[in-house]
Amino acid sequence: MTTETLAAGAVPAGESGAGRTHWWRDAVIYQVYIRSFADSDGDGVGDLPGIRSRLPYLAGLGVDALWITPFYLSPMADFGYDVADYRAVDPVFGTLDDFRDLLTDAHARGLRVIVDLVPNHTSDLHAWFVEALAAPEGSAARDRYIFRDGRGSRGELPPNDWESVFGGPAWTRTVDADGRPGQWYLHLFAPEQPDLNWELEEVRAEFLDVLRFWLDLGVDGFRIDVAHGMVKAPGLPDVGRADHVELIGNAVLPFFDQDGVHEIYRAWRVLLDSYPGERIGVAEAWAPTPERLANYVRPDELHQAFNFDFLAQPFQAGALRAAIDHSLATAGSVGAPSTWVLSNHDTKRHVTRYGGGAVGRARARAAALLMLALPGSAYVYQGEELGLPEVLDIPVEFLVDPQGIQSGDPAKGRDGCRVPLPWSGTVPPYGFGPAGSTASWLPAPASWSSLTIEAESGDPGSMLELYRSALALRRALPSLGAQTADSALMWLELPGAPEAVLAFRRGDRFVCMVNTGSEAVTLPAPGALLLASAAVPVLADSITLPADSAAWWRV
Repeated sequence: MTTETLAAGAVPAGESGAGRTHWWRDAVIYQVYIRSFADSDGDGVGDLPGIRSRLPYLAGLGVDALWITPFYLSPMADFGYDVADYRAVDPVFGTLDDFRDLLTDAHARGLRVIVDLVPNHTSDLHAWFVEALAAPEGSAARDRYIFRDGRGSRGELPPNDWESVFGGPAWTRTVDADGRPGQWYLHLFAPEQPDLNWELEEVRAEFLDVLRFWLDLGVDGFRIDVAHGMVKAPGLPDVGRADHVELIGNAVLPFFDQDGVHEIYRAWRVLLDSYPGERIGVAEAWAPTPERLANYVRPDELHQAFNFDFLAQPFQAGALRAAIDHSLATAGSVGAPSTWVLSNHDTKRHVTRYGGGAVGRARARAAALLMLALPGSAYVYQGEELGLPEVLDIPVEFLVDPQGIQSGDPAKGRDGCRVPLPWSGTVPPYGFGPAGSTASWLPAPASWSSLTIEAESGDPGSMLELYRSALALRRALPSLGAQTADSALMWLELPGAPEAVLAFRRGDRFVCMVNTGSEAVTLPAPGALLLASAAVPVLADSITLPADSAAWWRV
């Protein structure tokens, strides 16, 4: 016998949206970091034609949509997250016609396309900021950004104590036309990324027009970078202590998660809903509590918000269960789906976070089955389906990420999770570019020859085939992603199971078991084995779940 506990946050059947479950509520969305996905022209940088050429792979993997990181015109101080023109494609990535062709082909294969939007800041080479630097203090051009006089007797000190997420002060002083020091401007990230003034109606109108531009082309939604950052507290007050980056997502800060951001998203939701086909907004938002994060996905705001709480947990049953329960409860409290993600382009890959080597890989396999069995939408970061680890030994001369460079600590950089995807062959860059090309904007390790898509395809023990099987089963069992009362997550308390074991039921006929412990566990057989991350011995009435493994069962 087992006892069951209903996880909070289930949406009653028939009460999701307009009486049905929308595509985005249970979609599996694949993140394409464009520079590192596929290079079509041999210059060592991934591009739009490269993505287009690999759409058959994504469709065959079994995902529902792809999210593409920024490909707009940019000087690449932060590799596309510093946008100089929101309506133009940077030549390094292709042309606007290349994007149209990619969109057409993706839709023909049943894949939706979400693009990145960067509204908190522009590039310092954006026409607006170039105009602002040339304009006098107090001008309309400067009002589009956040310029302030400095403190101190000669304005020599920054206007407040805010720190850049990339390290150092969040303010840079300008130089006037006559060569004298001038005002300071705010940049919560790199100095080349000045923050916009979202109190100005002109800024809000401009971004509504940018949204329309891409919606008219046919994009299915937007992932909103720094969605929590556009509105700052009145008066720009000091934080009052140092190490601000350590407080992000853990404390109330005057430059993040201000209530005023929600007015912006209510206006965006009206626009999104005016287009056919359920176009969506996805918030990359850090908030001090899950309850405040849920504010971004209220019914009249955005559709999804990334669940960084789940990503941040160790591979430990109690921590994972607590994060799952809290996420389901808080998202469910506003009728929104939960989202689940294990890695992205800003965090160390979870194979490495989970311990690296064979242990990290085993845990990553188990975590994949756990994530894909949870109610809501799941995100897969390119390469996690191959079990790629973080590259920790990139030579210093190849490091390019401003987060690592500006902080003075390469270990804080993000280059290691952005190494180009290995497609085929036995030597770097593993088919990343066209035949014969050896260029690669970041070097791939010599040890990755067994982790290419070519090497893992058809190998029943590979991570890639585990993902393909899991995604096929998830599609065949619609109750897995659904967040309704009749498919709600029910925790199972298994007699004799140690605390390291998680078990839950989805609907009437599906059970997921996860053993986060270091020893195998013998448990009653719940039914027929569907899929497992490791070999699971099955007897007539019992099964042995290995250490660091997960299994799916049909009851």
